[in-house]
Amino acid sequence: MSFNKTTESGGDAPIRLQVYLAHAGVASRRAAEKLIAEGRITVNGRQVTASGEKVLPADTVCFDGKQVKTESRLLYLVLNKPPLYITTSFDPQGRPLALDLLPPCPERLYSVGRLDYRSAGLIIFTNDGAFAARVGHPSAEIEKEYLVESTVPIPDQAVEEFARGVIVEGVLYRAHEIEKTGRKSLRVVLVEGKNREIRRVFSHFRLHPEKLQRIRIGPVLLGGLKEAETRPLTKTELSCLMN
Repeated sequence: MSFNKTTESGGDAPIRLQVYLAHAGVASRRAAEKLIAEGRITVNGRQVTASGEKVLPADTVCFDGKQVKTESRLLYLVLNKPPLYITTSFDPQGRPLALDLLPPCPERLYSVGRLDYRSAGLIIFTNDGAFAARVGHPSAEIEKEYLVESTVPIPDQAVEEFARGVIVEGVLYRAHEIEKTGRKSLRVVLVEGKNREIRRVFSHFRLHPEKLQRIRIGPVLLGGLKEAETRPLTKTELSCLMN
């Protein structure tokens, strides 16, 4: 398996500390700023609390006392996650991790967004914190397309209300696109993608998704990728997601 990779650019030029931390895979830039403000970062043994601090590649940067380094290569992998796998890096309940399906590599990878335990389909893993923050943020307005199969016929009213916008427990959920593909099946496109959005809306209408599969993230298509298989993002896909 080959990986897409880029090397850290900029030579010996100083970069902002939060950018360094993002490239080291510690956290997104925004999350890194919070870690800095909390005093959890040191540079050459000195605690730093200002995000404007700049560091050099030769500097010793530590997070909670442990040295971190920028990645020598940045990886971008697509996984077709089977159902009953969790996308966190650790699960106290001992459920199977989607991370364990990825090819072995020394870099620490993490998911861009999540796909819930019972759902299947596309999810992106990377060690590029800046990429993860950009692509995973709602402001990126990246479409995510799902195929949903219900245990019972889906009423037209549920489809129409999801298209207009439905409030569930004080939260507004609205499908960017939605269409019935059968009596018990839907194609749904979300943009913001709130946590467990489709399942919450289904539950609101007393429906239960028997199968929920994500088939597209922006320009990235599931295609013929089999369950539990991975592939690298193409250069075109990466460029489209970043722009």
